[in-house]
Amino acid sequence: MKKIAFLIVSATILFACGTSKDKGDSSNTAQTASSTNDSETEIREEEPIAEEPKIIERDHYNPSATILTDLIHTKLEVSFNWAESQLNGNATLTCSPYFYSTDSLILDAKAMEVFSVMLDGKPLKFKYNDRKFLRIKLDREYSKEEKYTVSIKYIAKPEEKELGGSSAISSDKGLYFINPTGEDPNQMPQIWTQGETEASSVWFPTIDRPNQKTTQEIYITVEDKYKTLSNGKLVSSKKNGDGTRTDCWKQELPHVPYLFMMAVGEYKIVEDSYTRPDGTEMAVNYYVEPEWEEHAQAIFGETPEMIGFFSELLGVEYPWDKYHQVVAREYVSGAMENTGAVVFGDFVYKTKRELIDGNDHSIIAHELFHHWFGDLVTCESWANLPLNESFANYSQYLWDEHYYGRDEADYNAEKEAEGYYQSAAQMGHHDMIWYDYDEKEDMFDGHSYNKGGRILHMLRYYLGDDAFFASLKYYLTTHQYEPVEIHDLRLAFEEISGEDLNWFFNQWFFASYHPELEVTQDLSVPDQVTLRIEQTQDLEKAPLYKLPLKIAVFDNGNKTTHDVVIDKNINEYTFRFKGKLDNIIVDEDRILLGSINHDKPREWYIHQFYNAPLYKDREQGLVYGSRERSEAGKQLIIDALEDDFWYVRQLAIGKLKKVKRDQPEVVYNKLTQIINTDPSSYVRAAAVKFIANEFFEGEYENKTRGLLSQAIEKDSSYYVVSKGLSGLTNGNEDDIAKALELAEKMEDENSSKMRSQIMSIYKDHAGKEKLDYMSNTILEGKVTGYDAIGAMGSFTGLLKKQDLETQEKYLSTYEKLSEDGGAYVQAVLGMNVMLLKRSADEHASKLNTELKQLEKEGNEEKAVAKRLEHEKAADFAEKVTALLNGLK
Repeated sequence: MKKIAFLIVSATILFACGTSKDKGDSSNTAQTASSTNDSETEIREEEPIAEEPKIIERDHYNPSATILTDLIHTKLEVSFNWAESQLNGNATLTCSPYFYSTDSLILDAKAMEVFSVMLDGKPLKFKYNDRKFLRIKLDREYSKEEKYTVSIKYIAKPEEKELGGSSAISSDKGLYFINPTGEDPNQMPQIWTQGETEASSVWFPTIDRPNQKTTQEIYITVEDKYKTLSNGKLVSSKKNGDGTRTDCWKQELPHVPYLFMMAVGEYKIVEDSYTRPDGTEMAVNYYVEPEWEEHAQAIFGETPEMIGFFSELLGVEYPWDKYHQVVAREYVSGAMENTGAVVFGDFVYKTKRELIDGNDHSIIAHELFHHWFGDLVTCESWANLPLNESFANYSQYLWDEHYYGRDEADYNAEKEAEGYYQSAAQMGHHDMIWYDYDEKEDMFDGHSYNKGGRILHMLRYYLGDDAFFASLKYYLTTHQYEPVEIHDLRLAFEEISGEDLNWFFNQWFFASYHPELEVTQDLSVPDQVTLRIEQTQDLEKAPLYKLPLKIAVFDNGNKTTHDVVIDKNINEYTFRFKGKLDNIIVDEDRILLGSINHDKPREWYIHQFYNAPLYKDREQGLVYGSRERSEAGKQLIIDALEDDFWYVRQLAIGKLKKVKRDQPEVVYNKLTQIINTDPSSYVRAAAVKFIANEFFEGEYENKTRGLLSQAIEKDSSYYVVSKGLSGLTNGNEDDIAKALELAEKMEDENSSKMRSQIMSIYKDHAGKEKLDYMSNTILEGKVTGYDAIGAMGSFTGLLKKQDLETQEKYLSTYEKLSEDGGAYVQAVLGMNVMLLKRSADEHASKLNTELKQLEKEGNEEKAVAKRLEHEKAADFAEKVTALLNGLK
């Protein structure tokens, strides 16, 4: 939001003597004066007071940080005070003035106790009054040709930092001690760090800006039972003779301070490797808790293939010396691309059986791709964050396309685009390169990630694969180990393609919103169609786009593709066709980020399903073609059950009601076949759900009960099993009791998704006896990621139904989660407490109404009891309100 400040001084035009006869006393006064001295009577208007000029400020602008000092090398020596959640550190920084000579050094150092600063063994004067910046007076003035090295002894106290954060990174404490004293027997004590955006300076003094790069070595002293992980290679590991060990990790290639990391814990290390083109092997290890050791390869095992794929695709070999991955509890984000040492939240912990229902390839690919875009080449300012995150987002498409095929890639890309639309609707549209953000954390939204990935996809299709990837290679090799801004990327594409691309970058990176197209066709002239395409986006807020697109025209079993450029608000194109016009597809490649509203006949959509090849073609064909109330529309649904792509089959199942009315037996047999044979657990689950909802009655009741029991007992997918259990609750009381009995037996399954689904069933069909299980499961971290979000909703849903005493008993669950809930729980904790508050307020209000009615009736005996009941309810509502207000 652009801010313009005005200073307005109001000036009033005053009149000494009013002339209006409606002014009462003023009129009388004038008349008196006139009668007193007619010869001198004169009514004069005072001169107006000059209006003060408006003071106009320049638009708010967040520049790249001014570089006063170059960080050259950072050496850290650290140990830990687990009991106090503190780090004992010594930082040795080698620096040089950037250009101007200087006799001072200013470092970011947050919430520390600084004991001394030394240079060449001599103490230096320093100021650290605000506990944010360490201001050091050097022993003399240094020029840019000179280096100097300072050594800082300090204690990092992250628990004393004033916390901030964002929706993407829920805390900026930098250094995290999880269960440090071992009080929780269900959680492995561990330490991990999170540096982005500027939180590395909570655990070591540095210049915590994205346009700084430094080499690194770190000596970590821990009890010998612990494993450590940091950037670079483990060059030494020395036992100290007192039960401790010091590991030295060294990275000789420079990277930005926010990528520095540590992880400490009793991890198991599962070793893997990647073979470089020259035949040398690079370590690729997975750090997991002991109980997850047997599943680590299944979780992360595609990593070496990903490294090879991206290296070959970009023409730039993976540039770092190793690639390890570690899983952290209560992690404050999804994952973080720390150079060669990536941290993941515990949502990636999945058993081999859980992985049947979905893996985390997309986020593994995302963090890996950052090692080129973000780590090797880094955005110089947070306003340029899309140079990191847009590429990482697009890596997910590239991997999906390579590993699963284009249908899966296009499907997930559509979800990414929807994420951008939702984010923009809730938080507002802004330029991709957003120099006037309010807080740097605001950059971590659906623009920098989702929209950026879609923009790169459009650019790839415009230039072609050869030019697109050659440009990326040029960009990476030209700017390796350097900070960059968006113009560097544009210039790289222009250097390779030979084309001025300002038009593309201006409308997509330096403007807001997205195109909205309205498409109509005119067939009034025989054998030709005139297509009218209007850009209907608000041109006060969005640009008038230049959109190179393909338009496919289908006629008489043939297809003709036309390349067009939509660059006006109203565009018309005339195409000839032979015989019958079967369909027109605007944006044949399905690449445009924006909406296309094309009013065309339903029979065109039916043709589209059978004749256009892409996922979006078939999905649209099914959605709109199935609205045709004819046999062709119904047959379309039946045929879609055989589609190659799982989501189209799942979508078709949801439309089977239209066929069931006339062909119930056909539908039931198709669904039975799907439940028994479909390779996708999501499609099988959809079939189970449909049968449970539509056939659990009449002549199909017993057969359906058998199918549901079969799904619960035999299917390998937890998701299908959970839909079977939920489906049983659609039956009679015996079926519900059976479902609850089976759910209880599965409570100890090592599956976050299964536990979350069980809780959903308990929310609707169990009583307060299940609240202990639900509370403990959430508090012990046995549901993770999005499963934890669902579990929270189920817990709150069941708790709201209970009596006041029960609700008060479990209020402590929310209090504990406010301290140690992890990122996903924290994201929805406030909403859940708000729902509980709303329920509590409504209950107190209802009791108050009943109390007033009793008082009105004069029924004091009942009023006394009701008053006490109301006081307790109001007191509980106040407690919930206080909890809500106190949430971080």
